[in-house]
Amino acid sequence: MIKNEIESSLKESISIKTELLSNSVDSIIKIANILVEAFRTGHSLYLMGNGGSAADAQHISGELVGRFKKNRKSLPALALTTDTSVLTAIANDFGYDKCFERQLDAFVKDGDVVIGLSTSGNSLSIINAALVAKSKGAMTIAFTGKGGGKLKENVDVCLEIPSNDTARIQECHITIGHILCSIIEKELFG
Repeated sequence: MIKNEIESSLKESISIKTELLSNSVDSIIKIANILVEAFRTGHSLYLMGNGGSAADAQHISGELVGRFKKNRKSLPALALTTDTSVLTAIANDFGYDKCFERQLDAFVKDGDVVIGLSTSGNSLSIINAALVAKSKGAMTIAFTGKGGGKLKENVDVCLEIPSNDTARIQECHITIGHILCSIIEKELFG
């Protein structure tokens, strides 16, 4: 019973990543180029998500600010999920759906990049933030699940994971995050 569960989960994960390999490489290249150019020209990356997607946003930010594989200059990447005083003040005073929007309104500049992670693509807090980011001249990217939800219609680039299973979607989001960190390091630091 347990062995079947393990084998089934691993096979499902492999199957989704194989489909991603067949259909999404061009989108990943596009996102990598956007990020490399933004960092090369002195712009910042802002990431956001809710729940497990918040953890993924923080994970990717940590790899860029710290290091992924190379000891190199720190890159300006900020997960908007980490300042609990700001998050709770905004949620209390304006409603949770404004928690990322207000932060981006304060910080994002023309030429920056904003990545919103939402497995459903329907998280209002992420959609609202994407709209503000676009209005301020940022390039907007979404990591979603199958279909992209409403977020897909409100960003410049949407990377859809071909699954409706939250765990499998998040596994792919962090895999792609690691791929992007590797590309960024190689392109910017040799």
